[in-house]
Amino acid sequence: MKDKISLKEAISIGIGGMVGGGIFAVLGLAVSIAKGATYLSFLIAGCIALLTSYAYAKLSIKFPDKGGTVKFMNQAFGKSIFSGAINNLLWVSYVIMLALYASAFGSYAPNLYQITEQVSLDSHLYATFIIVIATTINYYSISVVGKIESYAVIIKLVILISFIAIGGYGLFGNTNMSQLGIENWSSSIKIFAGGMVIFVAYEGFELIANAAPDIENPLKNIPKAYSYSVVFVILLYIIIAVVTVGSLPFDEIATAEDYVLAEAAKPMLGQAGFTIITIAALISTFSAINASLYGGSRVSYEIAEDDELPHELTGKIWNQPIGLLITAITTIIITNTLELESISTAGSVGFLLIFGIVNFIAFKLAKEINGNRLISLVGFILSMLALIVLVYQQTTTNIIGVVIAFSIILLCFLGETIYKKIFDKEYLKTKG
Repeated sequence: MKDKISLKEAISIGIGGMVGGGIFAVLGLAVSIAKGATYLSFLIAGCIALLTSYAYAKLSIKFPDKGGTVKFMNQAFGKSIFSGAINNLLWVSYVIMLALYASAFGSYAPNLYQITEQVSLDSHLYATFIIVIATTINYYSISVVGKIESYAVIIKLVILISFIAIGGYGLFGNTNMSQLGIENWSSSIKIFAGGMVIFVAYEGFELIANAAPDIENPLKNIPKAYSYSVVFVILLYIIIAVVTVGSLPFDEIATAEDYVLAEAAKPMLGQAGFTIITIAALISTFSAINASLYGGSRVSYEIAEDDELPHELTGKIWNQPIGLLITAITTIIITNTLELESISTAGSVGFLLIFGIVNFIAFKLAKEINGNRLISLVGFILSMLALIVLVYQQTTTNIIGVVIAFSIILLCFLGETIYKKIFDKEYLKTKG
């Protein structure tokens, strides 16, 4: 009999998926946009994630499947061009998340120069190196991937909670606390947009959907796993944002934008704090890359198995899905060609669109899944509104990121259309 996943383990999957490399990668970016209201940006993004987790919970109970989001899309829209394109976008979004984590690793790794006094290398070399290492581990042993992730979740949470506890105490009497005042907030649209740019820091809760078939007492535990994990991470991110902005002046945050969490530990613990957070960031981003490579390769396999990608992608190289190698190579290319903000924007656009559609699916199938149509409708509207605000704001500051995001979406639809109308025999039979 297969072991079941307990509520505690399911919550750990959700928290581990969200608190990966995202917070280390995008915190500085969020502060650069929202300034003193960064904690509100994280709250806004978290509320959208929480609403969407309701849709995921209802769909996971009704359609428990290791394919997760892929299953939901096909259940609502059939194996169509639309569902295929969105499922392909999910795979690409995994790749973008991997690039984000790798970029974060590359940004923190050169700080080891200050710690070890060794020669520092270019950040892209570090980023590429860690992708190669994680890919090798995935090929070597999947069980090792799981062990690394389970230990890493504990380590990063202990360090982040310690950062909050010590940092919170250090805020008393800190003159930078005034930066949290409303006079230092960005405009309303920038505060909202700041939350959307860093929305990728919340996307990991959807990994619970892939584990849904194995969760014990699903009617009770699946909704709790989603809500508890998302609420915990919202509070974690808000407090981290408050401590960071209250610890460092804005100009220092801007200078250390790519590794701001490590810099924020200096006022409290000096160089030791900087070192501890740097090591935590490296562990967290490495574990996130490890787990996301595994997840991304499985998503590509599920999509190909449903004939929404060439069926050849269900084949294996060195006993792992072909998608693992493709995912790794594509990640290396994106990491070495795009800036962090463009990667974050493209990832957020992809997941906001996907989550908006999942909310719509829950609205559409409300009777079947015994869901509340109003909650799902609000989730859909807010996801789409967030997507519009993000695109609007980024067109003025990061047009390249917006162009890349929509080019990816267009290519997913174009590629799926060509595949369905030329190569997919089952699809052609239904249309014939």
